[in-house]
Amino acid sequence: MEGVRTDARDLPAPRVDLNCDLGESFGHWSLGCDRDVLAVVSSANVACGMHAGDPAVMRRTIGLARDAGCSVGAHPGYPDLQGFGRRALAMAPEDVYAYVQYQVAALAGMCRAQGVTLRHVKPHGALYNASARDERVAAAVARAVADLDGDLVLVGLAGSASVRAARAAGLRVAEEFFADRGYAADGALVPRGQAGALVTDATVAAARTLRAVTRREVIATDGTVLPVTCDTVCVHGDNPAALAFARAVRDEIRRAGVTVAPTWEARA
Repeated sequence: MEGVRTDARDLPAPRVDLNCDLGESFGHWSLGCDRDVLAVVSSANVACGMHAGDPAVMRRTIGLARDAGCSVGAHPGYPDLQGFGRRALAMAPEDVYAYVQYQVAALAGMCRAQGVTLRHVKPHGALYNASARDERVAAAVARAVADLDGDLVLVGLAGSASVRAARAAGLRVAEEFFADRGYAADGALVPRGQAGALVTDATVAAARTLRAVTRREVIATDGTVLPVTCDTVCVHGDNPAALAFARAVRDEIRRAGVTVAPTWEARA
C-alpha cells in the first residue's frame, strides 16, 4: 500500500465526522451500547447481516440513529459471522461486487421504510483492509456502490486504493482516520493481533485524533510521522470502552474549535 497522503482538494474547514460501527448484535447475542454511543457520534455505520447484525437489529439501529440525529451509512462485510468479518476471504471481484451491493441495497430499503436517507458506505474489517490495498477489490466495492446509488459517499482508509477507486467510479469520498488503531509506517493499519494494533487508552486516542484533525499527521508505531487526510474519525463499537472513547475524542476536538458533523453534508 502507498503511504498516506493529503490531497489539497480535501482540506476541509474545521469540521470532522465522528463515526462508529454499530448494529452488530444479532439474534440473542448482544454487542455494544449503541443507543448511548449514538448520542455522542455524528454518523453510524450499520452492519448489514453478513459479518454481524440481522434484519431486526438493522431496523432498530436505523431508528435509533434517526432519533439521535445521526447520519446513517451501510457497513457491508464478508459473509463471516463466526469470524466477525475479520477473516480474509478469497472472493472473486464479481462476488465482492454482488455481496456489497446486496447488503447496501438491503439497508437502503430499510432506511427508506423509516424515512431515512442512506448517506454513506463503509466496508467492514477484512473487506475494508482488502479494498485499501488491493486495486481489484477496491474497484469491485466502488462499482457496487456507484451502480446502486452514485450519490452515496464511500468511506475509505486515507490515501488507499479504496479512495482512488471511489474517485475513479465518480463517487464522493470521505478519507478515514482511526482513533483506536495503530498505523504502520506505510500508512496501513497494524493487523489485529500484532503489537501496537490497538490504542487502549481513551486519552491517547483523543490526543492523536486532535493531531490528525488539526495537524494532518499521525505517528506510526515505528515513530514515523505520516501525513493523513481526516474527513471522518472512527471509534469501534465492539470496543467495550467505545462510549468512553467516543466521548473523549469528541470533547477533545470540540475544545479545539472543531465542529463534529458529517463532512459529506457540508460538501453536498
